[in-house]
Amino acid sequence: MHGKGTDCCSSGSGCGCGCHHQHEAHHIHHNGLSHHQKVMLLRMGATVALLVALHFVPVVGLAKLLLYLVPYLVMGYDILLEAWEGIRNREVFDENFLMTVATIGALVLGVTSTGDYTEAVAVLLFYQAGEWFEGFAVGRSRRNISQLMDIRPDYANIMVGGRLQQVPPESLEIGSLIVVQPGEKVPLDGVIVEGSSTLNTVALTGESLPREVAAGDAVASGCINMRGVLTIRTTRTFSESTVAKILELVEYASARKSRSEAFISRFARVYTPAVCYGAIALAIIPPAIRLALLGLPPEWGSWFYRALTFLVISCPCALVISIPLTFFAGIGGASRVGILIKGSHFLEALSQIKCMVFDKTGTLTQGSFQVTAVTPVAMTEHQLLEIAALAECSSSHPVAKSILRAYGREPDRSRIQNLQEIGGQGLVAQVDGRRIAVGNGRLMEAEGIAAHSWEGSQQQKAGTQVFIAIDKTFAGSITVSDSLKPTAVQAIKEIKDSGVQQTVMLTGDTDAVAQEMGGQLGMDCIHSQLLPGDKVSRVEELMEQMKGKGKLAFVGDGINDAPVLSRSDIGIAMGALGSDAAIEAADVVLMDDNPLKIPTAIRISRKTMGIVGQNIGFALGIKFLCLILGALGLANMWLAIFADVGVMLLAVLNAIRALSVKKL
Repeated sequence: MHGKGTDCCSSGSGCGCGCHHQHEAHHIHHNGLSHHQKVMLLRMGATVALLVALHFVPVVGLAKLLLYLVPYLVMGYDILLEAWEGIRNREVFDENFLMTVATIGALVLGVTSTGDYTEAVAVLLFYQAGEWFEGFAVGRSRRNISQLMDIRPDYANIMVGGRLQQVPPESLEIGSLIVVQPGEKVPLDGVIVEGSSTLNTVALTGESLPREVAAGDAVASGCINMRGVLTIRTTRTFSESTVAKILELVEYASARKSRSEAFISRFARVYTPAVCYGAIALAIIPPAIRLALLGLPPEWGSWFYRALTFLVISCPCALVISIPLTFFAGIGGASRVGILIKGSHFLEALSQIKCMVFDKTGTLTQGSFQVTAVTPVAMTEHQLLEIAALAECSSSHPVAKSILRAYGREPDRSRIQNLQEIGGQGLVAQVDGRRIAVGNGRLMEAEGIAAHSWEGSQQQKAGTQVFIAIDKTFAGSITVSDSLKPTAVQAIKEIKDSGVQQTVMLTGDTDAVAQEMGGQLGMDCIHSQLLPGDKVSRVEELMEQMKGKGKLAFVGDGINDAPVLSRSDIGIAMGALGSDAAIEAADVVLMDDNPLKIPTAIRISRKTMGIVGQNIGFALGIKFLCLILGALGLANMWLAIFADVGVMLLAVLNAIRALSVKKL
């Protein structure tokens, strides 16, 4: 899953900062070091051995310089080449250039005054060692995420001539029959046509509880079949499958950069040239002042050494590497528990949520309605159910499905004509030549039916009321009820505890049902009887109120909430396993329907932003302190190496903490 989205050096800063090592992370093997890292270990070992040997060789002058150039080139030839490439491409100010100038300067000082070349080689050795450890840490974080998200299927089984044959999943079309044996991954989304089993969905949802499936159930690619043999008819090609979409989201998640990353990119572009010019000024201006104005010896060598130390200290590696890596680790850690965040921009925005708006049905409630009462007028309950089922037979709405389940048989669609769905009201159709209207009170009003005919049943029954009219005469009502998800109340409490100031529930349901549900949940504000377009309007009003106070997030079930998910500051689709609309429209995708994933996502973002702040403060603080010490002549090259490589390593190790996420 190595792609541009997971490249921690994709910040575009142009600072260099060891990026040549980062790109090597693409070649890291799961069971060991990359080829580049093995070669670098050999180079470091050879350099140490040469330095120890040269310490006992009694040579001076040019011979000594030539001998020390051997370990110098062994350790630094790639840095010298990349510095030259940067100069040729007019991208001078990167870390390779800084290291080249500093170490060549140290060699010049050895020739002109000290006669010691150990420091020049040691600077390169410690710098390369720091880069090696940093590359190892980044590679390890990549491997952890790769293993946790290792859901890409290698093959699909099809039956050919009575035998199973393995073929690439990409080669299969919609409608193909595939066989999934115990222990194998489901390679493509589909519907089970034969067999029953238990599926492990942990790689998709982060939930360890297995899912029981049987013939007729839809299954998503990436799940692992734990026991029975399943025959599945595919419903999507591989490129459109759940596993492909998840891998694409995780792989390219860092394409949208956060404000913190953008700041670091701009900072590095200004900071690196500034310190280069500062080092030149430090080497020239103080000795010139001593000579021209104070009548003192200029001490060119001493100030030149300070300038070289200043250059080594100044490298902005810790910031430019660790900040994108922190976001990458935070996104990867979230993916471990079934939370897919589409970019560091949205990870940062999650930490700023002050208002959270929820759709009710399917988000906070089970979304599996059941018919709890049938109240006919001048007909039997069965007749009323039959009429409603005929009108609702083509609808995918959860209420319609509950009526069809209660009817208990397949409606005769030949009896239905001129079916028309009226947004936010219900359905109108011709059944056996009679006009049937099935929907809410607004539809009854549109049919010209007096309110007293249906309002009484709405007030008496607890649940959502579906009213039926035949030829514009009220024929009765059907009551369907939903229930809260087991973790919904706790989720709302944790969301409020996390610092979200306002929780709002939006629903098309009646006010009585909405108030009852909202009261149980502890919602701050409840808006009921909304049309689909009304939800967008309400969210826009709330966003206007929230301007300058924080971000607004909308949480929906991903079925019909795409417009609101797109319009809010942060759209969170919950229970979106296999839902194209949710994955496309939302900024954060929760792969199962557990509301507790929402406060978990907020905690992950807050932790990640905390680490980002720590790294920025730590790196800048140590860097500027050491720069001042270097300019005053109180820091040598060894302290300079700590300020660069040591701070970078500590920042990277801190960044990787974002990978750790507490399981639900």
